[in-house]
Amino acid sequence: MNRNSRPRILIACVVASFLLVVSALPAGAERLVSSLSSHIVRITSNFTGVELVLFGTVENDQAIIPRIGGYDIVTTVTGPRQSVVTRRKERMFGIWVNAESRSFVEVPSYLEVLATRPFESIADAETLRLQQIGIANTLLPERIGPDIADVIPNDQFRQALVRIKRDRNLYGEITNGVTFLTPTLYRASIFVPAEAPVGNYDVDVKLFAAGAVIARTNSAFEIVTVGFERFIASTAVDYGLAYGVATAMMAMMTGWFASIVFRRD
Repeated sequence: MNRNSRPRILIACVVASFLLVVSALPAGAERLVSSLSSHIVRITSNFTGVELVLFGTVENDQAIIPRIGGYDIVTTVTGPRQSVVTRRKERMFGIWVNAESRSFVEVPSYLEVLATRPFESIADAETLRLQQIGIANTLLPERIGPDIADVIPNDQFRQALVRIKRDRNLYGEITNGVTFLTPTLYRASIFVPAEAPVGNYDVDVKLFAAGAVIARTNSAFEIVTVGFERFIASTAVDYGLAYGVATAMMAMMTGWFASIVFRRD
């Protein structure tokens, strides 16, 4: 081997090593960018709900190589967690009474799942379960005796909780709730009902391609009370005894005033 051929062999080795490393990298390099039309929802006396707009884009370092089949987006909005109790009523001696009950521990007070299409068209059942896509796959732990654990989706107490939340527009699924305006620009509408509790809400956005999660991002918004409503709520929390006494006195004064106004001589 002559001296002039050595640099060529070295360059060839470097190029081969670089191609080997590149071939071992993931096929995609997508990133999600998202934002909300508002990060603060203010509750006043005439609050009847609000609609927030989630919008974003898919950034791809390899934009010249488009994915076959395109993308799917699944957005999960989760409200403050709370513990609730569901009860089953039974008819005894002609009247309905509360019978067995079950406590749910630290479950979402609000849960909305939006997607570009039906969940089963985005990924297989195992992936949906692992990624907790949809209400049926969301963990809703119950207290069963001394233990706390999630139960099967057709558990009657779990079904009752989900049904009540759905009736109050606090739980929901919209399988066409996310729309791609362009191959990479997406938009979704999030409706927050009047009954939504105050607190922080997490917005989890997952990007799917070929049945797998390839990118993820998070956003958030907060529901707060303002004005006189905030004063009343703060007083009730910070000065519970004084608030209770004042409320009782106002009720007594209202009753006394009504008795005078509507008194028949």
